[in-house]
Formats: sequence, C-alpha cells, structure tokens
Amino acid sequence: MGTLSEFCLIDQVIISKNALKNLSSIPDYVQIKFASWIESIRENGIEITRKVPGYHDEPLKGERAGQRSIRLNRSYRAIYMIKEGVIHFIEVIEVNKHDY
Repeated sequence: MGTLSEFCLIDQVIISKNALKNLSSIPDYVQIKFASWIESIRENGIEITRKVPGYHDEPLKGERAGQRSIRLNRSYRAIYMIKEGVIHFIEVIEVNKHDY
C-alpha cells in the first residue's frame, strides 16, 4: 500500500491520487453522483449497488479487461477495479460520442 498522499481511503473504497485530481476538475453535480455511489456502497454493498440502473456499472474489455466503469453522467465515467475485496478507483474520464 502507498502513503496517504497516494490515495484516499473511504471505507472499502480507495481513490487513487490520479482519480482525486480528475474529480477536482469535474462539475460539482458529477462529484455529487460519485459521492452518492460511494455512499450506496457503504449502505448496500457492491453487488446491490451494481444493479442500480443509473450507474450502468459494467465490465470493460480489451486493454481494460479486469476493470469496471460506472456512468456518472453522459460525459463522465469512473473506472475502478476490485482487489482483495477493496474497490480501487483508478480514474475519472471524460468521454464523448466520438469515443464510442
């Protein structure tokens, strides 16, 4: 594990330094949705939260095999993976229809 400057531990969720930097530059309403996803993990666990339709939690393919994404809105996705029962958020990315 790294130092506290390398990640932020929120219960069973670790947010990388890179993801924290990404989050700081996105709109507040998107940050709120991300925080509500983490709160849902705390209250309901990952399996139930994955089933919430608004997050569109899905496994990724290709170079990102083993990672998952959640949809924060049409433009932003949060990429994470689970290691040893802990959710590791890798990054928050901006996508547009040309990226599909």
